[in-house]
Amino acid sequence: MSAPDVLVCCDHVGRTYGSGDRAVLALYDVTCEVRAGEQIAVTGPSGSGKSTLLHVLAGLEPPSTGTIRWPDLGRDGGRPDEGVGVVFQGPSLIPSLDVVENVELPLHIAGTDPVTARSVALDALDQLSLADLSEKIPDELSGGQAQRVAIARALASRPRILLTDEPTGQLDHATGLHVVDALLHAARDLGAALVVTTHDESIASRLAARWTVEDGRLHTRGREDPSERDAPCSR
Repeated sequence: MSAPDVLVCCDHVGRTYGSGDRAVLALYDVTCEVRAGEQIAVTGPSGSGKSTLLHVLAGLEPPSTGTIRWPDLGRDGGRPDEGVGVVFQGPSLIPSLDVVENVELPLHIAGTDPVTARSVALDALDQLSLADLSEKIPDELSGGQAQRVAIARALASRPRILLTDEPTGQLDHATGLHVVDALLHAARDLGAALVVTTHDESIASRLAARWTVEDGRLHTRGREDPSERDAPCSR
């Protein structure tokens, strides 16, 4: 049986903010890959580089050193053409738009026609049991509801990899578990890879693989470390 497709590949990636005496090294010599269908928890203390790693994997921040590729998502370097969904830490909904408008906004930006965008957005909300909230504005939602709407927005484009940054960090424990259940269920339905950064051990234990970031260095567990190969992310 062939190995799953490699969706994103980092080869000796570093990320530095600032320069000179004020330079901050956020990631150091990171080599990793995310394959189709994987579920990965990324843990580590605050300031260790977890969010930076997620932003680099999403193509939101360029590496300062090393290379990054998205072999099955349409781009080597730069940003992937498609297939990446991101759920940010903390509130990310646009206050002036109602729930369904928030979910369909990325589809409009991508050029989807309005009728199709509305249909896809409503389907994504229904998938997360949020259809009855479609006309509410973000101020009328609980924290857990707002985070599930953000997940629906990321899912509406049917990503092949879903990257979520501390999606439960501002929620109580029970609500956080419900949000993770929604993420796992949605990722399985799509056949998408799922990467979740978290401080919560009970959340991390729900995912099959574990990565740890310490002082900008990534340690992987659960399968062969690509940094030990001669050709990282070879297919």
